[in-house]
Amino acid sequence: MFGLKGKSLLTLHDFSKQQITYLLDLSSELKSKKTMGIQGDLLKGKNVALIFEKPSTRTRCAFTVACVDEGAHPEYLGKDDIQLGYKESVEDTARVLGRLFDAIEFRGFSQKVVEDLAKYSGVPVYNGLTDMYHPTQILADLLTMKEHLGVLEGKKFVYIGDGRNNMANSLLIGCSKMGVDIFIVAPKVLWPEEEHVNICKGYAMEAGSQVIITEDIDMVRGADVIYTDVWCSMGEEDKAKERIDMLKPYQVNQELLQKVNNPQMIFMHCLPAVKGNEVTEEIFESKYSVVFDEAENRMHTIKAVMVATLA
Repeated sequence: MFGLKGKSLLTLHDFSKQQITYLLDLSSELKSKKTMGIQGDLLKGKNVALIFEKPSTRTRCAFTVACVDEGAHPEYLGKDDIQLGYKESVEDTARVLGRLFDAIEFRGFSQKVVEDLAKYSGVPVYNGLTDMYHPTQILADLLTMKEHLGVLEGKKFVYIGDGRNNMANSLLIGCSKMGVDIFIVAPKVLWPEEEHVNICKGYAMEAGSQVIITEDIDMVRGADVIYTDVWCSMGEEDKAKERIDMLKPYQVNQELLQKVNNPQMIFMHCLPAVKGNEVTEEIFESKYSVVFDEAENRMHTIKAVMVATLA
């Protein structure tokens, strides 16, 4: 459907608004089926390799449960289980796995690795996270927004904190393509790359939305969504003190929510959260928080991606 059969999910740059909309609709359908206790078989007989260079809770569990729910077999391959990029090249590993599996998930550091897996394996490859992008998370975020806000188009989405990480990069793509006004509020040294921003501004122009990059915290006023992420991404732990000092004014706390002044707003976070840094415990546990809906929706949207590309 919509050109998705056999397609890899490496970044949402490669997906149209129509394709993303279809995946969200399919996610809702599959979620309803699971809620009703209907066992699926849309992936019966399929085998999916799950390659993890980086540890994970939500991504690993979401892919595993999604596979099992629809009759597929997930095979977990940790960094010590295969020779990817060490004793064997990525190209050769891809060609081997492509002969044995129907699809491959990769969660790790390099975007080039996931792209090479797709290039050489001959089967759909799913980006479970790289240093540049996190597309499966964005699909879950969009589904969560749609469930709580009713529509995506015209909503004001504010991401606050580290504006140049994989989440900010990916949210820029997803929101701009789907007609959501996205604001990245961050210190200038942590802004996303200008080239990436300009590409997303092009998507926004086509969708009738806007992309704003700013240091001005007052831009949270009237937001429908406040979103944040950890201040130090995996592998940046040595920068923790510097980031905390720099980003403390960008913490999501009660004072910030008073600036937002929208009782219908929702708070989102891709998890895991460092409470007391990017968000206070009070806001994380508040009525505005939908973080665990997001976590659950990782599974439903990942399932939709696999069904759409494999079934």
